[in-house]
Amino acid sequence: MARYELRVRPSVAKDLRGIPKADVKRILARMEGLRNDPRAPGCEKLGGAELYRVRQGVYRIVYEIHDEWIVVEVIRVGH
Repeated sequence: MARYELRVRPSVAKDLRGIPKADVKRILARMEGLRNDPRAPGCEKLGGAELYRVRQGVYRIVYEIHDEWIVVEVIRVGH
């Protein structure tokens, strides 16, 4: 399986500002894991759109998968 490119929208930086640093480290590690397997166990497809979400503790990472370009784009992080 190809390794996906990880893109993060600028708005995600704003989302991470209010989260404790220990949690941010775990969230970033989980985001890096999406490069190898964007449809890992525990991810759920969100209805009505081509969006997926994965949980990291009490936080959720919302992202899109573009298989044709081998890209994972993180859209939002939050509760």
